Amino acid sequence: MTARVFTQHALTGQWLALNLPLADLEYGPEVNGPGTLSGKLAPRLLSENPTLADPGTTCIYVEDDGEIRWGGIVWDVRTQGSDLALEAASWSSYLQHRYDMDGNLGGRGPYTYTDRCKVVRDIWAYAQSVPDGDLGVTVDPTTSTSTIGTPADPLKFLAWEAPNLGDAVDDLVSGDATPEYTCTTAWNATRTDVVKRIRLGWPRLGARRTDISFASGVNIIEDPEIALAGDEYAQVVIALGAGDGSAKRRQVSAVRNGRLRLETVLDLPDIKGNDVLATRAGAERAWRQVLGTVDQVTIRDTSAARIGSWQIGDDVYTRVHNAWTDYTGWCRITGWTIKPHAAGGPQAVISLKPADSYQYGSAA
Repeated sequence: MTARVFTQHALTGQWLALNLPLADLEYGPEVNGPGTLSGKLAPRLLSENPTLADPGTTCIYVEDDGEIRWGGIVWDVRTQGSDLALEAASWSSYLQHRYDMDGNLGGRGPYTYTDRCKVVRDIWAYAQSVPDGDLGVTVDPTTSTSTIGTPADPLKFLAWEAPNLGDAVDDLVSGDATPEYTCTTAWNATRTDVVKRIRLGWPRLGARRTDISFASGVNIIEDPEIALAGDEYAQVVIALGAGDGSAKRRQVSAVRNGRLRLETVLDLPDIKGNDVLATRAGAERAWRQVLGTVDQVTIRDTSAARIGSWQIGDDVYTRVHNAWTDYTGWCRITGWTIKPHAAGGPQAVISLKPADSYQYGSAA
């Protein structure tokens, strides 16, 4: 891998640095989140031209083999010993710095029995309609049958509460049977500018892959940690939402499965909708009922799974065998970090979750 890092002014589109020499480069996406990039830069480069990576208004990209593999916004540049440490996050991180100042997304809401994908698109449309707020992000036209809001409890964005737009998107995609998203970046047809995209997936992102695999002794290069943590286990989740006292929203997701009953409380004080609260409780319970999973593997580039051959949400057959572990099963990719300059060659640190509880759609 020969990664090239370059930067661009977020508003004007002006190219700033065409080959930014970042050391210790790491980058990658995630499901329902922006994904991150980090690296280190010699101080003299920024002292000579501070606009190369001006936090909060600079886009940064990683290109490999002529294709853009990652794009996002520089958010933090600070001294770290004799270097400058740079951190960035992809497009959805922008919404964490934006708020609904007009109410109901500038008149697009309130929402009753509305497709969650539409609300996500409306949030982005509102954010980018404000002067100096157009980041140039496009959102997939995906539709779903997952709706939000009822006549008795419509989804509203109240101007006097100044709801955070990033949190609003998180609430829409964080439960069971809700759409998913990830951030992608690519060259446009003429390779003169970039396409910044929010990929929406329904019923989920990714697909079950039979052409690649992760396996000890093949491409897994470190023994992954597998935890059996009873402290985190629960088959009863009590989700608490907005309100006080007896008016506080409350939803419970519970099952009986022959194990000692264990409970946990999920505190979500900003959630007003009972339907959203219920889906969050169900998702939390599904996660807490699984013990002994493989959460992360580090792989090298081999024919078993070439780096970059998978997508967010893909299920990959995973085999981990060592002195402590004998694990075999389908695992879902929820994110990864590429280390193009790792010792011994490029590596990918891949975050995983059990795949059996997900529905399967075609790859986008």
